[in-house]
Amino acid sequence: MLRRNFVKTVSAAAVTAALGLGSLNALAAETIKVGVLHSLSGTMAISETALKETVLMAISEINSKGGVLGKQLEPVVVDPASNWPLFAEKARQLLSQDKVAVTFGCWTSVSRKSVLPVFKELNGLLFYPVQYEGEELEYNVFYTGAAPNQQAIPAVEYLMSKDGGSAKRFVLLGTDYVYPRTTNKILRAFLKSKGVADADIMEEYTPFGHSDYQTIIAKIKKFSSEGKRTAVISTINGDSNVPFYKELGNAGIKATEVPVVAFSVGEEELRGVDTKPLVGHLAAWNYFMTLKNPANDGFTKAYRAWAVKQGLPNADKAVTNDPMEATYIGVYMWKQAVEKAKSTDVDKVIAAMAGQTFKAPSGFTIKMDEKNHHLHKPVFIGEIRADGQFDVVWKTSGPVKAAPWSPYIAGNDKKKGEPEGK
Repeated sequence: MLRRNFVKTVSAAAVTAALGLGSLNALAAETIKVGVLHSLSGTMAISETALKETVLMAISEINSKGGVLGKQLEPVVVDPASNWPLFAEKARQLLSQDKVAVTFGCWTSVSRKSVLPVFKELNGLLFYPVQYEGEELEYNVFYTGAAPNQQAIPAVEYLMSKDGGSAKRFVLLGTDYVYPRTTNKILRAFLKSKGVADADIMEEYTPFGHSDYQTIIAKIKKFSSEGKRTAVISTINGDSNVPFYKELGNAGIKATEVPVVAFSVGEEELRGVDTKPLVGHLAAWNYFMTLKNPANDGFTKAYRAWAVKQGLPNADKAVTNDPMEATYIGVYMWKQAVEKAKSTDVDKVIAAMAGQTFKAPSGFTIKMDEKNHHLHKPVFIGEIRADGQFDVVWKTSGPVKAAPWSPYIAGNDKKKGEPEGK
């Protein structure tokens, strides 16, 4: 029996060696695989492609300095193609077949919701880098974008202030999916708490990829002409922003008359638009490319150099934006947590993520909350310039702790401030 087993083992080893599988396995063990799950085609490619490049740039930087735990990081890039069910399929592929240690990905909340069951079932680790509606706290996810109290609420407070134009009527305009609808549910409750009547709130949604905004812009013009100072809060996502802003310019709606504040439009989305008619319109984020500090100087120069080296389109005009910064922070915090845990084991890394800090391009030292899997982040409101960049017109004095469960949704006061363990 022993001899038979020995012969079997030797035979198997001989076959493996003959096929070269032994060296392949040894090679695989020498790298740590990192999943990159972003739409590189379809309606969301305008926003997500730059996040894929940011992950690859951060991995290249880390590898050039010796990698993580003495191993090089090996990116595994997939394209879920702005197809929400395909996100789940690609997530399963990354975790089951490619055996990635961590995944950086998703933009829309519908894509994140699509992959969540997969990450929970297979105990994977996802870093999600985009501002979102909150109302979620998952053990397997770290949220490096803003919760509503770190973007949406401060932006509306600004619009209602004297500096922001003292708006009294509001248009809630978004793409028709969970993020805009939930954010607007929160904002409607917030506005109501400030004494704004339902008659002074107009709410409109368009599908992904929508391109004809003439009718909606005409409705906004009529709504704003009825006697009260009006502002538009835009949660339009993806390439629909290009026709929306073009139509805004065509209709002659100036920021001095009806300011638009966007939560999903940054430097990257504005590259495809004539921004001269949009000067003065606003965006609320936790980072802008124009911020002056040494960390941001290094980040923007590094990304420009990366874009040129990779031969990206319009590389000489490459821009950075908020979700790119959030992606970059996530990659480095994960690296730090792996080094603290001395392991890529998901449960050990999750435990080690609590309290991680990173000197971010925003100019602030950003901290991962000890309990709620969200970052403490500063808030900035920027005005669009003629060159498609932003001038900061308002900011918080420092990082703001995320409130994933909005106090403006009933019953949230009873929800736990940390995710359930496995």
